[in-house]
Amino acid sequence: MSSPPIRVSIVAPTFNEAHNVGELARRLGVVLDGMDWEVIFVDDNSPDGTAETVKALAAINPRVRCIRRVNRRGLSGACIEGILSSSAPIVAVMDADLQHDEAILPEMIGRIARGESDIVVGSRLVEGGSSEDGFTPARAFASNFAIRMAGLLVGSAVSDLTSGFFAIRRDLFEAMAPRLTTSGFKILLDVLATASPPLRASEVGYRFRSRLAGASKFDARAMSDFFGLLVHKATRGLVPPRFILFVLVGGSGVFVHLVALRFAMGFEHLSFGWSQGIATMVAMTWNFIVNNVLTYSDAKLRGWRALTGLLQFYAVCGIGAVANVGIAKWLFEMDNAWWLAAMAGILMGSVWNYAMSSLLVWRRAD
Repeated sequence: MSSPPIRVSIVAPTFNEAHNVGELARRLGVVLDGMDWEVIFVDDNSPDGTAETVKALAAINPRVRCIRRVNRRGLSGACIEGILSSSAPIVAVMDADLQHDEAILPEMIGRIARGESDIVVGSRLVEGGSSEDGFTPARAFASNFAIRMAGLLVGSAVSDLTSGFFAIRRDLFEAMAPRLTTSGFKILLDVLATASPPLRASEVGYRFRSRLAGASKFDARAMSDFFGLLVHKATRGLVPPRFILFVLVGGSGVFVHLVALRFAMGFEHLSFGWSQGIATMVAMTWNFIVNNVLTYSDAKLRGWRALTGLLQFYAVCGIGAVANVGIAKWLFEMDNAWWLAAMAGILMGSVWNYAMSSLLVWRRAD
């Protein structure tokens, strides 16, 4: 006799959550009692042994599954892979750090099963919801600012656009999956901005809890990815999210260049040409290091590969500089404004550097 079909799949992305996955599975068993359910932990090759812990759970609990991803990072990509691995008609996404209140899952799932909503969001901003326990003041400020920015783009009736806790019809998600962004941390915003026609959405309030174990994944990379996603969606996919961060890193490199140039010019025996050359190398090295840590964290180069990657980055940026100057000079000679010629040259150099860096230096990146 075949087992009954799974009614709902819970997808929980993980990175260093070995101490939380067992407790989450236990809590799900309590609140989803009477349902046919499974939990899919999608682990980004955590060094703390999260995948091994989940597999040990799966050996004794058939409702637990593990997807271990290697050489890839990013919450959105993990959510997409987990949902696409499911055959359940309803899927829910939640964090594995126990900050999301699993007690509201039956109501979220029930609204979709009854045909009342296409997507149901666990919200900290509606009646019954709060985030006082789980947010520091700085993170609360950043979250509120991000929600307002997202609202300008999406214009959705959903109040908590940055929530990582939602349930959705799997067939609708699968239809839009090829158009979703695999990098980044805000899959809900991507789903709501991509869906056409708009999804019938509703919210259920919950209290955002304090983390019991592990460390928060919220950092500068998460924020930069978020704003990159906003630009990506606002330009209808024309500008990749990663390109935004690449350009921001390049902007910081300009400041580093000027500081290094001023320092080098302090040595009397160095001409301006030599000082400019040293500053250029310092700035390129800075850009490589920061891009390796932030922009291409999912394809981070280490050891000797980082050294060869740095040399490749020098070569790519050198050609980009030639393209920058060439385009700017050509436009200026056509009697265009100097600032327009300069901006065009910078844009051309940036596009070249980004495209060739993704292709040659950080090959594993999306």
